Amino acid sequence: MSCRKAWAAMVLFAAASVAQAQAVPKTIRMVVAYPTGGVSDIVARALADKLGAQLGSTVVVENKAGASGTIGMDAVAKAAPDGATLGFSAISPLVLNPHLGKSPFDPQKDIAPVASVMYSPVLLLATEATGTRNFRTLIDDARARPGAVRWATSGQASLGHIVLEELRATAKVDITHVPYKGGAQQMNDALGAQFEILSINAGPAVAPHIRSGKLRPLAVGAPARLESLPKVPTLGELGYPEANLTSLFGVFAPAATPPILIAKYNAEINKALASPELRAKLTATDNVPTGGGAEAFADEIAAEYENNARIVKAAGIKMD
Repeated sequence: MSCRKAWAAMVLFAAASVAQAQAVPKTIRMVVAYPTGGVSDIVARALADKLGAQLGSTVVVENKAGASGTIGMDAVAKAAPDGATLGFSAISPLVLNPHLGKSPFDPQKDIAPVASVMYSPVLLLATEATGTRNFRTLIDDARARPGAVRWATSGQASLGHIVLEELRATAKVDITHVPYKGGAQQMNDALGAQFEILSINAGPAVAPHIRSGKLRPLAVGAPARLESLPKVPTLGELGYPEANLTSLFGVFAPAATPPILIAKYNAEINKALASPELRAKLTATDNVPTGGGAEAFADEIAAEYENNARIVKAAGIKMD
């Protein structure tokens, strides 16, 4: 069975009616697959507060960071399927990490998608090391000077690296990958003009440098242009739809969680995402609320799983 069919079958089962309703647990653990203090943690805690109030339960956030989200999602996969454990993560532990090495859980069998929450756009920024003002000039420069344009990402096999490899293959250009281990040093070196191009998720650490002109946005990986950067085209608009990737985040549960609870949590998450307070927390950092049905979320996961498999294989990407 293909990954798309496997996820679709799982979600169809989760959405089916059951003869006997099961009560929502009074205490729910939400495992966040990232450290405290970041945008994903802030959003997860705000969502947990909303869900707790709506459900009449206590939602306790537990951060389990490491291995690009895999450690947290492994904890969700191995938790009791009683509705008392949810996970908050980007979809990369399900759609990217498995192509780069052995996963401690089966992303198609052990995890149930519950609801999409937000996407975090990928910004493609020019530093002061280059006079490039738009994306097409970047591609022309890369063609004229093979290997001279340096593109920094947050690491080998990161989403930014996947975007770069797809662009290199599609545009047939030679751009040098400069992988960092995390974002802090990457940002410092970008401001010091140590390379020409930076790909990074949107967030509060980036916006001031765009406003000051130290970093110039050339393109964005997102379904649509950002309200804060209305003149910056998406990579899809520029003719690179397969590279037009975002960090999609959502809520997950152990695969055998009762279907009635999966459906209940999906409805309550969508209700929470409609609240002005939660939407404000997201849009203030250029993260975009999503929502929708569990089956549609599973379809998005399956499509990106297959797209990443193709890119990783073609580029020979391996984890450090």
